[in-house]
Amino acid sequence: MSSKKNTLEAAQSYHAEGRPGKIEVVATKPCTTQRDLSLAYTPGVADVCLDIEKEVDKAFDYTARGNLVAVISNGTAVLGLGDIGPLASKPVMEGKAVLFKRFADVDVFDIEVKEKDPQRLIEIIAALEPTFGGINLEDIKAPECFDIEDALIERLDIPVFHDDQHGTAIISAAALINALEIAGKDITAINKMVVSGAGAASVACVKLFMELGLPKEAVWMYDSRGLIHTDRSDLNRHKQEFARSGDNMKFVDAFQDADIFVGVSIGGTVTKDMIQAMASNPIVFAMANPDPEIPYPDAKAVRDDIIMATGRSDFPNQVNNVLGFPFIFRGALDVRARRINTEMKLAAAHALANLAKQTVPENVVRAYGGKSISFGRDYIIPKPFDHRVLLWVAPAVAKAAIDSGVARQTITDFDQYRTRLEGMLGPARELIRTSINRSRRRETMPRVVFADGGETNVLIAVEQAVQEGFIRPILLGNKARIEQNIKKLDLKIKGLEIIHPDEDGRFQTFIDHYWQRKQRQGITKDRATKQLSRRSHFGAMLVSQGEADIYVAGYTDRYSESLRIAEDIIGLRAGVQRPAAVTAVVYKSRLFLFADTAVSVDPTAEELVNIAKFAVEPAPLFDMTPRVAFLSFANFGAYDHPQVDKVRRAVEQLEAEGVDFIFDGEMTVDVALDQTLRESVFPFSKLETNANVLIFPNLAAAQMATQLLTKIGGAEMLGPVHRGFNRTVVMLSAGMGPTDIHNLIAMAAGQQAIQS
Repeated sequence: MSSKKNTLEAAQSYHAEGRPGKIEVVATKPCTTQRDLSLAYTPGVADVCLDIEKEVDKAFDYTARGNLVAVISNGTAVLGLGDIGPLASKPVMEGKAVLFKRFADVDVFDIEVKEKDPQRLIEIIAALEPTFGGINLEDIKAPECFDIEDALIERLDIPVFHDDQHGTAIISAAALINALEIAGKDITAINKMVVSGAGAASVACVKLFMELGLPKEAVWMYDSRGLIHTDRSDLNRHKQEFARSGDNMKFVDAFQDADIFVGVSIGGTVTKDMIQAMASNPIVFAMANPDPEIPYPDAKAVRDDIIMATGRSDFPNQVNNVLGFPFIFRGALDVRARRINTEMKLAAAHALANLAKQTVPENVVRAYGGKSISFGRDYIIPKPFDHRVLLWVAPAVAKAAIDSGVARQTITDFDQYRTRLEGMLGPARELIRTSINRSRRRETMPRVVFADGGETNVLIAVEQAVQEGFIRPILLGNKARIEQNIKKLDLKIKGLEIIHPDEDGRFQTFIDHYWQRKQRQGITKDRATKQLSRRSHFGAMLVSQGEADIYVAGYTDRYSESLRIAEDIIGLRAGVQRPAAVTAVVYKSRLFLFADTAVSVDPTAEELVNIAKFAVEPAPLFDMTPRVAFLSFANFGAYDHPQVDKVRRAVEQLEAEGVDFIFDGEMTVDVALDQTLRESVFPFSKLETNANVLIFPNLAAAQMATQLLTKIGGAEMLGPVHRGFNRTVVMLSAGMGPTDIHNLIAMAAGQQAIQS
């Protein structure tokens, strides 16, 4: 069976199996009781309607309008398929809706209109304005698309955006900014840009390039009939803007000494000889789909110095509109913009260009085959599945809308805005962003010592943390090796403090201090010297002596050994016999704290008391009011068993201490999390609302619950974080990825910001 047939059958199954199509409407408010019905519809909805009648902008507060975009097409220019009609275009428009939702949490109604007359189409779309916060025009043929968009922008008070034009223009502009930097060329000094195609996308690209500084006289634009030239009488007003006078040069000859080629036409129009004739460091954007104007391997074969982009995902530098429209609309909707103007488009292009220069997260690298990705000729624009695009582009667009005066409302705290955007990528990301912001707002960032400073995943996590500006790292290890590894990974960490323990001026002082503490516990001075020459011991001593704030270890050591070193050198708080590990679990937007998830295999009643105290400590980090449930397999004295008895004793001991958080137990999980059940069967329970901090009777139960929720239930896990030490301690585990390491550091830094 051919590959094409396989793809066809897979696509047909994808669209037809289960519920037909790719989208559905989901209610965001409950409608399960008579009261819900009376609020959702009559009579309660009437008052809301009258509020909107008095003040039209209330529609953004009371309805989904502010997050709803219309994707509208008449099917006259669908992908590379041409005029296939509105009904046949519907799968494409549904696909667009999926991308809006997947990448930027923007809701979409796809609307396919059976109308080719431009004026009538304008009237139809304009009449839809009250429903939507923005309109994305799609797959409408040129030149009608220009006039339709211009008319709607003029008439409507919401953003209108023809993605076939401006999406391609914004992404290619971002690529051009970086390509010119790599080529060492100034856009204002470009001698010649050859453009293949004079349709909507080509014209929009060139216009945006001119906004970046491209001289108009450098543009040589060609359509299927040749050069856009003043001698031609068949040019519409959009082509006439780029009509040249004088030399009516043939397409093949225009490539001589050209700096840039931009293709938005059809495949196979450019030859190797044309590419060979271009100037040094030629920039080639062959964006025809599915086949570029010249195949990528052919262009690379004739020019080692080429910087090339295509519309294909199987070659480097894919110009993919999904890098633009979801995030541009996200930023525009969030400030209730009246339009998407040039300033917003340029802001999006520059944001994408700048993001491409940042270190690529390991999850993005994994998604694209695991091969290292870094800024250069083969990476001038971000990858479509880079989650950071939302965090870079949407704020840039929102700010540009505010600064240019087209926003109805402003954003005063962009850190807080980015935190909200993180929440769209998943609740766990929002929690991490909250921690980072808390740390960044301190007068001085925490000093974090990394015992495994030369390890690849640790270095990648450190770079991200430094870029986000919430820690000052101290790396332990061989300086030459660490610097070599940083260079090999193409990381951009500057001014790092790197310490080799026995070469540091404090080494002897630390030895003396440690030996004096431990000399009556079997530690000789020679042994103290050997131990403190180890990175893990030296790092713990830095923290113990106040030379650093947070201790990060365990990546290359056994967990039990790392824990023992931290207990031995950093020490436990007064009255604490054993530390505890607390894990934040986010399940369907609900946040729980689980403890103990790593340290105590079978804690005593006394240890359970301490575990509960430690478990509530991270709660302020997440603006969470802790409600603690001591879990067991029985409820409130219903079963006599040692495992139940110790939980009961722990609750009694905690009651005697008079702590300032709500707790109860012993109870089963269903009782802890079902208020109706508690009220009907156990009305005496102190938990007036459901528990959000769960104390497990043993390590097996805690780990099983955590792993079941994450592996089967799809919950997100942050942690574990370790509590009970005199200073902040972070325990890593072998094989932990950079994202997990980064998140643990962020939580530790945020927690310390609260405590300081």
